[in-house]
Amino acid sequence: MADAGSGAVGAGADGGGGGGAVDLNADLGEGFGRWHLTDDEALLSVVTSANVACGFHAGDPATMRRVCELAAAGGVRIGAQVSYRDLAGFGRRSMDVPPGELAAEVAYQIGALEVFARAAGAAVAYVKPHGALYNRAVHDAEQAAAIVEGVVLAGRLPVLGLPGSRLLSAAAGAGLATVAEAFADRAYTAQGTLVPRREPGAVIGEPDAVVTRAVRIASGGGVTSADGRTVRIAARSLCVHGDTPGAAQLAARVRQALEAAGLRVAAFV
Repeated sequence: MADAGSGAVGAGADGGGGGGAVDLNADLGEGFGRWHLTDDEALLSVVTSANVACGFHAGDPATMRRVCELAAAGGVRIGAQVSYRDLAGFGRRSMDVPPGELAAEVAYQIGALEVFARAAGAAVAYVKPHGALYNRAVHDAEQAAAIVEGVVLAGRLPVLGLPGSRLLSAAAGAGLATVAEAFADRAYTAQGTLVPRREPGAVIGEPDAVVTRAVRIASGGGVTSADGRTVRIAARSLCVHGDTPGAAQLAARVRQALEAAGLRVAAFV
């Protein structure tokens, strides 16, 4: 999946780097009822794409509607962040969901968000799995195919995912547009996959390190893996997690640094 020291992780149909342009995405709407985790308004003033929780790992109808309205007003692209049905575990527990059921649940989540996106004068522009579903679809061909089936049912939207993953391969095979992404605030293995959150150092918490990594990745310099090797990552979109403390301020710093490096920050769709 990755080439330590040279080469690049596959970037999907649109290639990597975007010709000097990079998308900046964040997970938004991650609350439920009176509980709010993400600073949606502040993040939407910085990012170009919003991965909106669709109610299975977080989010509720009122939250989804509010985030869609804010995103549409700010010209931010709306993405459906689909998940296993796991509110208690925040979508970070792997589940063995039958493929047909998973496909239906993915389509259901996209459709729910589409109602609010259209009411706000926009539309769902892409799909990105969340948490355990995202990581499972890196290697699990059956679960990846089920996600893609759900996306096709919901309207053949572009799919955002990890370069070289089974998910992007399945999406491309189904004729869907694919967009490779990288994470400025997550540690990588030498194979180009994310270090599991349960392991020490999986999340990069030092803001200066996150900013430096973001610019390096977007400029084609790759990232240093957890064991010290250079992993080249061709990615069109960079993610800064919305549930990280100080996420909005961090995202603003990342955007400023990208622009200072001569990169245009723009949505991929």
